[in-house]
Amino acid sequence: MKNILRKTLVILGLFGLNPLTLFATIKGLPFYCTDLIKFKWSNKSSDFRLGPLYPIFTDRFATSGCMSGHYFHQDILVAKKIFNNSPRRHVDIGSRTDGFVAHVATFREIEVIDIRQQTSAVNNIVFKQADLMKLPENMIGYCDSVSALHSIEHFGLGRYGDPIDYNGHIKAIKNISQILQPNGTFYFSVPIGPQRIEFNAHRVFSVEYLLTILKECFSIKSFSYVNDKGNLIENPMQTQDNIKNNFFCHYGCGIFELKKKLI
Repeated sequence: MKNILRKTLVILGLFGLNPLTLFATIKGLPFYCTDLIKFKWSNKSSDFRLGPLYPIFTDRFATSGCMSGHYFHQDILVAKKIFNNSPRRHVDIGSRTDGFVAHVATFREIEVIDIRQQTSAVNNIVFKQADLMKLPENMIGYCDSVSALHSIEHFGLGRYGDPIDYNGHIKAIKNISQILQPNGTFYFSVPIGPQRIEFNAHRVFSVEYLLTILKECFSIKSFSYVNDKGNLIENPMQTQDNIKNNFFCHYGCGIFELKKKLI
């Protein structure tokens, strides 16, 4: 039921409709009107004139901020690992710039590769536009550390203007293995759960499938995941039951720290 509701909200959002926002607006409107009258009556000085009204109805009922979910946990966890490991050169593939990339840029330089254009220039962030389903020859053995957080699941689905390719995720992982130097580290996260494609948003991977496609080039140094409730579970027991059932996630987030095998 929760998944049906989530998908319904996503579809309505595509047409600019959000029932949750509408409900919060109706709920918050009486508070806003009452507060506005109180505020006007409390004005005893002329330091500020009352400008155009800018009503915000939803914040009254929200928490102090979101500290759960895939991006919140993966961004902090992997940024901390990079800080501790201090690689010579770190390259990111398509991770969130206003989360993970920003975290890393506070303490070191990070190179970011994305198929989309980026016009902003920020200290410690070096941007390169490229399609990682096609490996540039000058990037073979390029670095000792790579991250791709919540990005590989999109490759080849066309969502970001990338070419349609059913096996785009396979090509990306193989190319990342070539970018890495021997024994280099790959920080990798994708949605986990019953395996499926929700076109054109993303792929969701079964854990068994991920272990199969990763073992050719990588060994697992650590694994954590974010469950369906948005909570981080670090270093869980990798039992056959947990793996087979995708750690009991329908739409979780698997977070891998991988080492490139010495071939």
